[in-house]
Amino acid sequence: MASTTTVLSATGHILIPPEIRQTLHWDTGLELTMTTTENGVVLEAKPKPRGKRLEDLIGFLQHDGPPIPIEELCKPVDYSADWANEADGP
Repeated sequence: MASTTTVLSATGHILIPPEIRQTLHWDTGLELTMTTTENGVVLEAKPKPRGKRLEDLIGFLQHDGPPIPIEELCKPVDYSADWANEADGP
């Protein structure tokens, strides 16, 4: 873990040294979150959006047809027919 000292400017700015930015892969324009603690401040990179949100996936795997009983959904899958076909070759 790297440690360094920096100075708070009169306008409230701090400089994060290049070696720390490189170690953390923090590039220009990265959004940071600051969280106060009883010991000071925690500075973290704001997570980047990863495309889909969980809300976007609701209803994605819809089943058309009659309801499938829980017992049917939870029973073990029998792969013996697949294994028998592999043994016969292509």
